[in-house]
Amino acid sequence: MACSAVSAFPLAIHDLLPAPCCSGCIPGAGGLHPQWKQSCAFLHLYRAALASAPCWPSVPPVPNYKLSMTIPEWLQAIQTYMKMLQYNHTGTQFFEIRKSRPLSGLMETAREMTRESLPIKCLEAVILGIYLTNGQPSVERFPISFKTHFSGNYFHHVVLGIYCNGRYGSLGMSRRSDLMDKPLTYRTLSDLIFEFEDSYKKYLHSVKKVKIGLYVPHEPHSFQPIEWKQLVLNVSKMVRTDVRKELEKFARDMRMKILKPSSAHSPMKERPRGKSLSPRRRQGSPQRRACRRDKSPAVLDKKGDLAALNEVGYQLRI
Repeated sequence: MACSAVSAFPLAIHDLLPAPCCSGCIPGAGGLHPQWKQSCAFLHLYRAALASAPCWPSVPPVPNYKLSMTIPEWLQAIQTYMKMLQYNHTGTQFFEIRKSRPLSGLMETAREMTRESLPIKCLEAVILGIYLTNGQPSVERFPISFKTHFSGNYFHHVVLGIYCNGRYGSLGMSRRSDLMDKPLTYRTLSDLIFEFEDSYKKYLHSVKKVKIGLYVPHEPHSFQPIEWKQLVLNVSKMVRTDVRKELEKFARDMRMKILKPSSAHSPMKERPRGKSLSPRRRQGSPQRRACRRDKSPAVLDKKGDLAALNEVGYQLRI
């Protein structure tokens, strides 16, 4: 099968010479060439080698947002770009993603993904989706994680949830086409989660837990880490009515932006006792006075000093 990408051979002779005929008509030879049989056989072999040669992989272009594009069209362009990168089936992760890293560090990794154009997995697709949707304030992004059970084993998956103009959708990558991107058509967050749960049932996976994070800020230089699991639901032990109630309450609080990262509520570490609060202070340095409130001059104890006082009680300066 012919290849549309760049050929592996530097010199495209098949573009310069027509197909050789068996009559020995070689262009520019002025009639029959003395070794027309050998030349004809060589060109036949060269064309066969070009047809069977492996192609150089083409680098997919990074999508650019245009003012004429709608938000669903822009999200579809991002998802198409991820599909062109392809899912990583090698078993080796090409990019290191640490969830505890600040957002600025993760965005630098996303820029590296666009430069290298290597296959990615679900977690890398979430970071890349955040990077490509930056600068769109109307598009809210938040991570959605799933823990499923199949044939005695547990599996983990994550996608990037999208909320825009009252509709929910998702971006992501997966081995299964119905476990990654979802169109921006779901009216509620629970409808989106239940759609993923129904898709898992097609592959005999039972969803055990669903974790939903907070909105990711649109500031690429932020030192704040992504909140991956602000809400954790053990859906395997809950009925759908209760799951829907919890999801809608959480979605309403996120839209009102009244939720804070869990790291903001973490208690402060207590200072160990017996250690000085100042690291520069040493044992040889003089100790501070026990109390600073008493700023009155020291009481004169000696009787000789009383002679220097006048009748009013003030000390006379000499």
